[in-house]
Amino acid sequence: MNKVNEPNRKSIRLKGYDYSTPGYYFVTVCTNDRRCLFGEIIDDVMILNDAGRMVKSVLCEIPIFYAGIDIDKFVVMPNHIHCIIIINSVGVGPRAYPEHHVATDGQPQGVAPTYSNLSLSDVVHRFKSLTTNKYIKGVKQNRWESFNGQLWQRNYYEHVIRNEIDLSETREYILNNPKKWHLDKYNPQTMETQRI
Repeated sequence: MNKVNEPNRKSIRLKGYDYSTPGYYFVTVCTNDRRCLFGEIIDDVMILNDAGRMVKSVLCEIPIFYAGIDIDKFVVMPNHIHCIIIINSVGVGPRAYPEHHVATDGQPQGVAPTYSNLSLSDVVHRFKSLTTNKYIKGVKQNRWESFNGQLWQRNYYEHVIRNEIDLSETREYILNNPKKWHLDKYNPQTMETQRI
């Protein structure tokens, strides 16, 4: 496609902000077309299906594969995830195995960690890649609902958490998200009523 015909996409990131800076980041990632693929809300509780459990598992594994990255509170919703990603230090990077994974001869197994600045977008990209590959496998092997083109929307929402009050409010928002699904802007039924 000719560059002239490509849509002009503006970045929604803070101009000049270094997203590899240690801190807490609130992130929302939505499925493409906001399709509900990960389960359903029943009586204000998120009931994960197999795909939702896979997404949860990948979120929980991120700190294993990235030194200096932690996942604080999170929730997997029917068509999106909310999570707090913590970048603990500069100089983190992907690693093949957790640091505590040691062979029987006492030597660490796998590839030694490569240290480079890891940004928030690197973590989100890795999450999207891992979940997409596992989801495709689930479609082929377990007949999960297929998706059209891509599993996740191209972009993601982020908010730099600035202080303890902001952190507390964000954690509360994540915790209560399933209870407020009927009001959620990502809920397809809510979106339909807003159009009327």
